[in-house]
Amino acid sequence: MSCRWVWAPSATRVAMVTKNDRVEMRRAERGWWRADLSVELSRADYGFSLDGRPPLPDPRSRSQPNGVHGLSRPVDHSVFEWRHPRWQTAPLSSAIIYECHIGTFTRAGTFDAAAEQLGYLRDLGVTYVELMPVSEFAGTRGWGYDGVDLFAPHHSYGGPDGLKRLVDAAHGHGLGVILDVVYNHLGPEGNYLGKFGPYFTDRYRTPWGDAVNLDDRDSDEVRRFFCDNALMWLRDYRVDGLRIDAIQAIFDASAIHFLEQLGAEVDQLEAELRRHLIVIAESDLNQPRIVAAREAGGYGLDAQWNDDFHHALHTILTGETAGYLADFGSIAQLAKCLTRGFVYDGTYSKSRGRSHGKPVIGLSAHRFVAFMQNHDQVGNRAMGERLGHLVPTDQLKISAALLMTSPFIPMLFQGEEWNASSPFLYFTDHQDSALAEAVRKGRRAEFAGYAGDASEVPDPQAAQTFERSKLDWSERERREHREIFEWYRQLIALRRCVPDFENGRLDLDAVSFDEDARWIRINRGESAAVICNFALASQCIPVAHEGTRSRVALASKSGVRLDGAVIEVPAVSVAILLPKDGRLSAGALK
Repeated sequence: MSCRWVWAPSATRVAMVTKNDRVEMRRAERGWWRADLSVELSRADYGFSLDGRPPLPDPRSRSQPNGVHGLSRPVDHSVFEWRHPRWQTAPLSSAIIYECHIGTFTRAGTFDAAAEQLGYLRDLGVTYVELMPVSEFAGTRGWGYDGVDLFAPHHSYGGPDGLKRLVDAAHGHGLGVILDVVYNHLGPEGNYLGKFGPYFTDRYRTPWGDAVNLDDRDSDEVRRFFCDNALMWLRDYRVDGLRIDAIQAIFDASAIHFLEQLGAEVDQLEAELRRHLIVIAESDLNQPRIVAAREAGGYGLDAQWNDDFHHALHTILTGETAGYLADFGSIAQLAKCLTRGFVYDGTYSKSRGRSHGKPVIGLSAHRFVAFMQNHDQVGNRAMGERLGHLVPTDQLKISAALLMTSPFIPMLFQGEEWNASSPFLYFTDHQDSALAEAVRKGRRAEFAGYAGDASEVPDPQAAQTFERSKLDWSERERREHREIFEWYRQLIALRRCVPDFENGRLDLDAVSFDEDARWIRINRGESAAVICNFALASQCIPVAHEGTRSRVALASKSGVRLDGAVIEVPAVSVAILLPKDGRLSAGALK
């Protein structure tokens, strides 16, 4: 005999329903219900009937082979044969993260198809693959942030075993896996949690409606639900880390914040499994407490995304000033970010109309993930333009150089390394026609001013919108893409060869710049310097290292001349200097 449980504190009757059977459940403590099952029943697809109503999927369903409205399917995690059970991930301090979306990463759009590209990522120098959310969502295509069955890998990607095969294959290639999870809201279609219990509260409001109930009545079981979800991915699927989506929309006034609880439970699981595990937060709060040690009053997470790096450099390159980008645009802000972590660390934000952030004190830059492209910064544009669609190759090379030599943990977005031509658009596959139309109208309303004609904004429900977002892997071999690919490959190799590029020491960085002349020089530690000329003409820039002791290790253009304490840098280009007697071998970048 086995048993099945469900939390439904408001129900007066609960039954487990299969295709051919109905089993009445017994009430247990604190709103839980239990059913004792035969072996045969425990293996059948099932749902839960609340007070005689039609069955709903299990809130903790491990598999939804027929989508968000279908019956749940049990999964026995013990039967999967792992080929690399003793895998240990690389330290986060040495990480290069690669964000990808399973549905568009390959033409087939499955876990197994993604696994076929892992050798390429390993050879590129990537250490972690970060998967956008894979929990079951409505339809067969979507970003994943509308997930509703949080314990079930999406059926169209390959379900539970497909995800396990991908993780196992990644470990076989020496790659860690980070999974993006969403604990601030659920999607609008197939979201049955509210019918089972008070998973949501009107105590707070989010962009998606009522907030997840983490501090109101009965919130203990809701917190348990989300913590158990996080632990499941790390334990049963052996992913190496989690990226927690938009924590600014996670509201909790408890004495122990949900994120602190989650971080502590992950640390405990790490000790039990004897595997290194990491938790990264996406946050626009500029709050160091997120990654500060719990002993010092922090949440104790391993790292957080640093939007300020993106915004500071993006505005310099593109000149865009819409929305929150109005707070950025100067080289001085980029310099501040590279030496102090955040640009907004208690300073006034024009777009917010108030002071924002808190200073980063005593923290390593390894606590921050930096990027120039990601799913949000590309996909939330009307036409899904990548940075390569907005700026010429020369500026793209500067962007890549500053990212890969920054003190932060660098992250790339799928195809960025070869300047992929495919956009990354917003796409959905809602089966509810009214919801589909609302999403379509909402997207067009959001960009009503785009090119003066909102009808140009791609329809998120159209299959073509999804298809256009798929990577074309053959591009890597074309000359215009190969040039960028080789540049990224050399930068990654350089980061690996020069300790000062990976030391995470903000206190060792020294930055000089000229706002009017549009150049910046970043000295990383005692040995390395990165000189960027954003201007449209060649210019001479002072260098801290005496010319006779330095050499140009890498430059985005020919014509760089180092003469004593001055370096001549061609227009819109970057040069990287290292000591002549440094440890980098002549063939390291080949």
